[in-house]
Amino acid sequence: MSIYTSTEPSISSFNSPNYNPQLVENVNSVLVIGSGGLSIGQAGEFDYSGSQAIKALKESNIKTILINPNIATNQTSHSLADRVYYLPVTPEYITYIIERERPDAILLTFGGQTGLNCGIALDQSGTLAKFGVKVLGTPISTLITSEDRERFATALKQINIPIAESVACETVEATLESAAKIGYPVIVRSAFALGGLGSGFANNEDELRQLASQSLALAPQILVEKSLKGWKEVEYEVVRDRANNCITVCNMENFDPLGVHTGDSIVFAPSQTLSDEEFHMLRSAAIKIIRHLGVIGECNVQYALQPDGLDYRVIEVNARLSRSSALASKATGYPLAYTAAKIALGYTLPELPNPITKTTVANFEPSLDYIVAKIPKWDLAKFQYVDRSIGSSMKSVGEVMAIGRNYEEAFQKALRQIDPSVIGFQGSDEFNTKEKIDEALANPTDRRVLAIGQAMIHEGYSVDTIHELSKIDKWFLYKCENIVEVYKMLFDVKSLDQLTKELLTKAKKLGFSDKQISKSIFADLKQSEFDIRRLRKSFGIVPFVKRIDTLAAEFPAMTNYLYTTYNAVKSDVEFNENGMLVLGSGVYRIGSSVEFDWCAVNTANTLRKEGKKTIMINYNPETVSTDFDEVDRLYFEELSFERVMDIYELEQSEGCIISVGGQQPQNIALSLYENGCNILGTNPMDIDKAENRHKFSTILDSINVDQPEWSELSSMEEASKFAEKVGFPVLIRPSYVLSGAAMSVVNDDQELHAKLSLASDISPDHPVVMSKFIEGAQEIDVDAVAHKGKVLVHAISEHIENAGIHSGDASLILPPQRLSNDTKLELKDIADKVAIAWNITGPFNMQIIKDGKKPLKVIECNIRASRSFPFVSKVLGVNFIEVAVKAFLGGDNVPKPVDLMMNKTYNYVATKVPQFSFTRLAGADPFLGVEMASTGEVASFGKDFLESYWTAIQSTMNFKVPLPPSGILFGGDLSKDFLGNVAKEIQDLGFHFFAPNVQTKEYLSKYIDSKIAVEILDFPKNDNKKIRALFEDNDIKCVFNLGSKRAENTDDPDYQMRRQAIDFALPLFNEPQTAQLFAQALHVKVGEKIELLKPNNTKIPSEVLSWEEFLGYKAI
Repeated sequence: MSIYTSTEPSISSFNSPNYNPQLVENVNSVLVIGSGGLSIGQAGEFDYSGSQAIKALKESNIKTILINPNIATNQTSHSLADRVYYLPVTPEYITYIIERERPDAILLTFGGQTGLNCGIALDQSGTLAKFGVKVLGTPISTLITSEDRERFATALKQINIPIAESVACETVEATLESAAKIGYPVIVRSAFALGGLGSGFANNEDELRQLASQSLALAPQILVEKSLKGWKEVEYEVVRDRANNCITVCNMENFDPLGVHTGDSIVFAPSQTLSDEEFHMLRSAAIKIIRHLGVIGECNVQYALQPDGLDYRVIEVNARLSRSSALASKATGYPLAYTAAKIALGYTLPELPNPITKTTVANFEPSLDYIVAKIPKWDLAKFQYVDRSIGSSMKSVGEVMAIGRNYEEAFQKALRQIDPSVIGFQGSDEFNTKEKIDEALANPTDRRVLAIGQAMIHEGYSVDTIHELSKIDKWFLYKCENIVEVYKMLFDVKSLDQLTKELLTKAKKLGFSDKQISKSIFADLKQSEFDIRRLRKSFGIVPFVKRIDTLAAEFPAMTNYLYTTYNAVKSDVEFNENGMLVLGSGVYRIGSSVEFDWCAVNTANTLRKEGKKTIMINYNPETVSTDFDEVDRLYFEELSFERVMDIYELEQSEGCIISVGGQQPQNIALSLYENGCNILGTNPMDIDKAENRHKFSTILDSINVDQPEWSELSSMEEASKFAEKVGFPVLIRPSYVLSGAAMSVVNDDQELHAKLSLASDISPDHPVVMSKFIEGAQEIDVDAVAHKGKVLVHAISEHIENAGIHSGDASLILPPQRLSNDTKLELKDIADKVAIAWNITGPFNMQIIKDGKKPLKVIECNIRASRSFPFVSKVLGVNFIEVAVKAFLGGDNVPKPVDLMMNKTYNYVATKVPQFSFTRLAGADPFLGVEMASTGEVASFGKDFLESYWTAIQSTMNFKVPLPPSGILFGGDLSKDFLGNVAKEIQDLGFHFFAPNVQTKEYLSKYIDSKIAVEILDFPKNDNKKIRALFEDNDIKCVFNLGSKRAENTDDPDYQMRRQAIDFALPLFNEPQTAQLFAQALHVKVGEKIELLKPNNTKIPSEVLSWEEFLGYKAI
């Protein structure tokens, strides 16, 4: 029985005085399921879609209850959701919230795959029916049909829509039989998984056996289908309401042919190479599918299209908001998530206003007069032994979107957005032989686009040759050839008078940046980016500003959603607002993610409250900051010096805020300042004194603040001498980095020689900064805001892990639980001294180490908002960004200093833990060190430290608490007590203990009761099937592997144990402090957990309280 009783359209609000929408009855409160920590395949796009859904519900006066442990998100703020629970997004915890809150309805399609899977589980367990919770939007039966491959195939056959033939298999043997029938090559997909997790291609039986055993560890069922590698991949975003109105909002085409996961593909919108016939054939099929399945809301359909005919296959349908729907929303300005939430309440498309014109209706299909390019961002260089090929399983951590008036402009903009070191479409000297280029073109990796550049610009490859190897459509390659033609003209410029107005104009129209032009002309001319800028402006060549107009100028578009282009004759907007520029965070990558989006959005909100006009510059389609209703003007643009300065000059901006978007805006601050940009907050000259290691250390010495001994070295002899003087281990940071071997801890002279020859050519031009690495020290984070050198607020977060684990991978506790008042006072004293020395106005963050009774040492200071700003703001109930913005603006509004650490008692504790994505990164060693590896974070509150950690660790994705009598596997460093202490802590709980060898068994026996048996498991080398059987037969449900250092090679047994834990989706503890803490939590909590999971349980655990209940008031 549908909750949508009427399928009649109601009369539109635009043409009827007695407008009465036929909404779902008796819905006053809705539980919104968030997606949890950011991980590969499920990232910031769900903060954006969830935030939009909550806005839509609030407009309709509906109370929103949100469960999402991702404390860094915008949606987990009281300015959006009415109630927020920082709890695990699992059926168990959602049930507790339903019992407490008794919501009328639930929204499942805004929390990624996690939300969908929870919804299906809650429906099947009868929880939703028991509490009478209505499922808004697409019904559960449709969600199951779109997820269960067999039901999906049956449904599409009923309407004669072709799909890729697939067979569902539940064992490795069945998989091999099916493949033999279908014929190789085959693709394996995992049902109920996100971002292609557990999927891949197999060309023969051996490859398939390996792949199938891994995939079946992650999902109960896998699908084997014929591979259509080399076909075009096309996607449609479709919306349907309860009255059967359907529109296709956006269609997109992948630059990469089928075989590369769409999340790892370069994508263009609208599609560029489809004929009108192909476009309408796929559009009609998409509408037929969504109607037949009964989707209510938004859905995306992915197709494989024959490159030289009209044959096509449906690859998959996502009956929920997805990464592509966030991209489609930003590409068209059509707010899909907002519209889907309204439709879920029962509104129909003709009654909803068109967000762009405000005068027509939402029942329209956007038509674009621009082109959008999306390029993924990979961070694979950060991982040891990772497989760099890209295929059917997603590996990228973020994406960028660029808007241009032609393909070349959009494509070159997007390439620069991915990484500031890329100047546009370019080559790379890593592809220095024909073999390397051909290999990269035929077998895609994260570097393939640079191989195409190298082949076309420098090696003279033809379009036909590249097409043969890569199967990339020739249309795209001919467009790249247009860029190559301009490069050739620039390479011929030998004197400045040859750089004519015509040539400069042509280059700018094809997306060349000033820096790119300066690097392409004759080097002896010694022209910098700034010289080219001056020359260009002297010719009157400046960009125009265009509005996102999705009605192709048929109606006036009133949007404030803007981009710049050289392919125009006039701007669409008046420049009379003198707004304040806020620089966003750019692309999500490891180390800079949604937490900086929260900072940017809160900066804009505070500026607006203070009566300022705001202008946001950002190019990340997954963010809330690029939502056009968050600011007065949104520029979807590059965060380069050139572009920011263009916009600053055009808008005649009042000022520019560079300290809330992470490191990227910080890197251009000095250039902006030197070119006359008014930077709010700390002077960029002072910021430079913290970024430059030399100046930084000299200032610390002058204010008597201690730091580990350090030196800048320019030869191998100097490095060895310094290491001998301070003693190993030492930390090295090459200033010139190859192969991503950036920071590393070195334990002896031999390793030092190996690392320095690998990481850099150590020389006077490329010195290496080396410092003493203090083992076993505690690390502390201090986040603070100052005004003219006086600290206004500060937070002290204590790391659980010892120093040596990157602060982004560390678990943080706030308020601190193990620091004395003297230490807290000493930390405040250091913050005061640093604020004065750098004359700080605005946010700053320090990392400090505490080594026993010795004086505290500062290891790093960033004069900008840090990754932990949302966490400390939400836990302490004081918005640090709001304080920072008031400090920027100065005057009477600057808040009075308050000490949140000493003068306040808190009867709760919050713990923030990292979210890793190792499952996605085949082969990567899940070992933690000084290079950051986590892709996101989650946090939970508790009445004490153990309870908050226990809840937070369960909030990480797919974490399953091991329950006795299952097995626990131990391994790693036997020279210290850590592993033994873990075993001792949990010995009485009824688990079975396993060890990989005799040495580990003997070691463990010294710590545990003699009655407890430790069984030795003999792990075969490189035979995943047998290894898997060992894990299953012994019911191993958790792995503690405390390796003392990174693996030397992939044969290292500790590496293999860690990797297997990841590949078989088991909890892995690989760091001593968190391993011991989890063991303590297990000891205290596992008994209660067993009781709670009994079918007749009615008890709700004590950690199930909302954020407001923990704080005692509604914060932020």
